[in-house]
Amino acid sequence: MTLDELRIEIDNIDDTLLKLYNERMDFVHQVGALKNITGAPIYRPEREQAILNRLKAQNSGKLTDSAIDALFLEMFTVARNLELPERVAYLGPEASFTHQAAESKFGAMSAYLPINSIQGIFREVSRGTAKFGVVAIENSSNGIVSDTIHSLDTYDLKIIAEVVLDVHLAFATLSPDVKGIKRIYSKDIAFGQCRKFLEDLGLDEVEYIPVESTVKAVKLSLKDNEAAAICPKVASTLYKLPLLFDNIQDSDNNRTRFFIISDFENLPSGDDKTSILVRLPNTPGALVEFLNDFEKANINLTKIKSHIVDGKSLFFIEFNGHQNDVAIREIIKKHGDCIKILGSYVKEADDV
Repeated sequence: MTLDELRIEIDNIDDTLLKLYNERMDFVHQVGALKNITGAPIYRPEREQAILNRLKAQNSGKLTDSAIDALFLEMFTVARNLELPERVAYLGPEASFTHQAAESKFGAMSAYLPINSIQGIFREVSRGTAKFGVVAIENSSNGIVSDTIHSLDTYDLKIIAEVVLDVHLAFATLSPDVKGIKRIYSKDIAFGQCRKFLEDLGLDEVEYIPVESTVKAVKLSLKDNEAAAICPKVASTLYKLPLLFDNIQDSDNNRTRFFIISDFENLPSGDDKTSILVRLPNTPGALVEFLNDFEKANINLTKIKSHIVDGKSLFFIEFNGHQNDVAIREIIKKHGDCIKILGSYVKEADDV
């Protein structure tokens, strides 16, 4: 075929795609009308995951799994926003890692609401200011986020999905020479994640200034020719702070897991994870007895972390399966007074 002939074929396919997209949206509208009658939520993560899994299983073309995710997740977002635009609250400002995690799930068309604290995200979702909230729960280098655990304990919201994001950090500055840098702005944990890089460039003796977000670090560095920011590359691009080095994190496996919270619960997907908070009696063997019930039921525990909340021990526990599974229901029934179910959701990863 000639180039013009190939372009004609592509145009014909695009015309067909447009017609099919509109037909799909007509059916989506009918589904939305039924959900409005029943009060069911528009966003169903387990349903979307089932569609993606089915498409990937039958795919025999050039599209990769990640390409299928990108194409169809954006279409899902368009469909949801045609039916009922709903705000997504995240730990701001724009271009933060939490914002990137939110966009990876809800797409570019959703209405985003930057909030200044994790507790504030929970508060605004509880009030109905936002339908969804996106909060970090753990980082591969720094562990569990205590503010998220405390808020999960305080508020009556549910985890409806998880997102795992590879965290890549960049070094941006107005200074044309590293030797001219006198101070570096970033979040406190970012300095530790880039320790080897800073030592290698002789920047381990300059002033480190912790700020609330890596985006704020960029904004401060824009006003200071002797400063630099450790930040996401997207933040340096958005605010036009020149990028000097990219991928400066010490670990190639620097990942952060995020929870999406809302006011409803998921149906089983067939590949779920459940998160709970557990307060046990302060008696010998209480934790062992509790965990033994999971072993007897052949339920795989994937995480056990202890925390002190208001002076009392609290366990954050995760396991494979849905809270409605028969074996899990029996454990919840037995220990109901000690357990707060945080949610069952489609499993994205075993751990970060």
